[in-house]
Amino acid sequence: MKMLLLVALAIFALGHTEAMAQTPASVQQQTASVVYSCPMHPEVKSKKGGKCPKCKMDLVKETASVAESLEQAVPESGKTLNIPDVEVLDQDGQVRHFYTDLIKGKTVAVNFIFTNCTTICPPLAATFARVQRELGEKVGKDVYFISVSVDPLTDTPERLKAWGAKFKAGPGWTFVTGNKEAIDRLLRALGASAARREDHTPSVIIGNDERDVWTRTYGLASTSQLVGVIDNIAKGVVQP
Repeated sequence: MKMLLLVALAIFALGHTEAMAQTPASVQQQTASVVYSCPMHPEVKSKKGGKCPKCKMDLVKETASVAESLEQAVPESGKTLNIPDVEVLDQDGQVRHFYTDLIKGKTVAVNFIFTNCTTICPPLAATFARVQRELGEKVGKDVYFISVSVDPLTDTPERLKAWGAKFKAGPGWTFVTGNKEAIDRLLRALGASAARREDHTPSVIIGNDERDVWTRTYGLASTSQLVGVIDNIAKGVVQP
């Protein structure tokens, strides 16, 4: 009986020692996977927080899994959207009817942001900015960008215009705010309603209203992937 007890204790001690030996390596690997990058200049990376030396934006914490997900579009083709023609304000304070003025007959990419956001929104806008640069003169002609505020009580047209300027938003990129009731109705119709503004979706809706083709994809996918989705949607094609 004593012999069995001693053997059991020896096995437990050996396993405990191996676990302790493995723990530091595991922790070290987890720590090493944490990096910070600039939403506007993704090539700027650091193991510590701080500001981007190029644009002075706060570096955003990433993990290995997040970094990998940035390279993966996640298509979610949906049914025809029933988009309400609610009255909204653009970043210049102009009254617009969301469907009639911004969507009807166009190919569009729509994301969701708020100007006080310090987490997902800057990367979403920076992604739009990179796609804007890649598409060049097509933006405002063949495709239109729309960023809808999920915090209309705070995001005045002036705030949206200043926020968009940080990302060099050009012609063809409209920022939308307005009456909270109207914006809430719009967000519900677009499947972007959330109890808290911080919990809003990181997806982007890409659609061709003329051909009635719509898809929903990951708003932080790589530039090439988003450009590919936009090009396909403009042709009326949705990849399975």
